[in-house]
Parts: sequence; structure tokens; C-alpha cells
Amino acid sequence: MRIAVYGRLIHKEAIPYIQELFDLLAARNIDFYIYEKYYAHLIKNIRFGSTPKTFSSIDAQGLHETDYMLSLGGDGTLLDTITLVQDSNIPILGINIGRLGFLAGISKDEIKACIDALESRSYSPDPRTLIHVDSNIGLFDGHPYGLNEFTIHKKDSSAMITIHTYINGEFMMSYWCDGLIISTPTGSTGYSLSCGGPIIFPSSANFVITPVAPHNLNIRPIVVSDDSVISFEIEGRSEKFLASLDSRHETIDSKVQLAVRKEHFTVTLLRLHESNFLDTLRNKLGLGYDRRN
Repeated sequence: MRIAVYGRLIHKEAIPYIQELFDLLAARNIDFYIYEKYYAHLIKNIRFGSTPKTFSSIDAQGLHETDYMLSLGGDGTLLDTITLVQDSNIPILGINIGRLGFLAGISKDEIKACIDALESRSYSPDPRTLIHVDSNIGLFDGHPYGLNEFTIHKKDSSAMITIHTYINGEFMMSYWCDGLIISTPTGSTGYSLSCGGPIIFPSSANFVITPVAPHNLNIRPIVVSDDSVISFEIEGRSEKFLASLDSRHETIDSKVQLAVRKEHFTVTLLRLHESNFLDTLRNKLGLGYDRRN
């Protein structure tokens, strides 16, 4: 079994759990690679029996035969792994040593159980749709796809913007707002939800269009098929706007042509135990929790 390990930073309280993970991998003779920028943080705090192998990208080190990608951190860290895994079909397992851990659903207290499950293959694959951004200029460092959402937003404290929105080339409406979110089902529990969007099950073949602070009271989030191509024309007093894809940001102007569609490949998240999406909604977001007690 070969495992690639990705992380961003290491916090003092997480050191014992990360040490436990690498001790387990070494004790069980599991072949593992560590993301090289993460390793630069680890060597100051983690003991290794021998110098571990590192990687900068799946392509550079020929790791396409890797069995699993472990993400050590919170949901933001897991989102970063999407640009590493790309279309390699390497499944991703998130171990939450961050905060909420909605996507990174494995507790840091379950590290041994996690490795046991990977060795025995006692897990459930959970394929997720990605969103792809098309534009007339290069954006997002050659990785124009994301797991959660694509957002157009006004820049800094500038006035609200106008976003003319089209579905498959046909005019839908103009949004006078601070921004517009195009969310996948996975991202429906993130930024879109905080702006009033609906929760969409991961297997739903949809996108959610959710405005950010719309000026019109009759504007509501809209659910469309993920076979749709959604394109935009942006106007505003400012010449600059923000475009974001998951946690990555670009500054653009109104001359940039933008459209989003479903990516041609998916990514696979892994679920342990018998947990499912409804369990996560109840445990992480408090869905249906009776606060009268």
C-alpha cells in the first residue's frame, strides 16, 4: 500500500497525533510520501526513523499508482488536495486536525482506526462532482476546477456589482449584488449555505446559483442541472473584481470572459464506519437539533 500525505501547517496541539500517524505507517511498513512543503514544517517537530520520501506533485514523482491521499488539517487543507490529485482517481481521506472538519470527517483520535480501515479496505467511496471554470485568460495556475464553488465578488469596499447571467447561452437575469456563488452539491453546505442557499445531497446532479447580498428582495437561490453551462458579464464602478475557486483567488476585470460547467472528471472522498451525509449534517451542522432542552 502506498500513501501520499498532504498538509499545510503544523500546530503544537496536533503534534502528538501526527507523530502517531507516521509511527504507525513506519511500524506497518507502509510506503508513504510527504508533500515536500509540509515536510519542511514537520522536520522541526516530528521524529522519523529514516528520511521519508517527498513529493511536489503526483506527476513529478510518478505517484499515479498511489492508493490513497491523506489530508491532515481541516476542510481548507482537503480542498487543496484537489489540485494535487487532479484526474488521477486517487481517493482522498481527510483527517481533521483543524476546526469544523465537514469534509475532513475523520477525528484525530481515530488515526489507528483509519489506517486499519485502509489496510482492510473497509471504507465507502464517495464520488464528488467538480466545477470547472472556462475563461479567455489563464486562471488559477492551470487548475481551473474546484470541489466547492466558484464565486464572483466585488473587490474590497467598492460598490455593488451587476452580474448578467446566462444559462446555455440564454439570458437568465441580472444580479445587483456584492457577488454570486455557483456551488456544487458538496459546496452547498459552505459559503452558499451561509448566504441562504439550500443544502443539496452530494449525488444530486445540480449546481446552486446563490447571490451574495442581493439588492432586490425578490432574488432567491436557483438550482440548475449540472449539465448547464453558466456564463457571466460583469459591470461595476470599479474596474477590478474578485474571482475565487474554493480557497484560491484571482483579480480580474470586466474584459475577462467567464463561464462554468461540470468538470469531466470527479474526485473520490472516503468514508469510514457507516457514516453518511445525513449523519454529517446532524453532527456538524446540528440539523434537526432540538434546542428546547
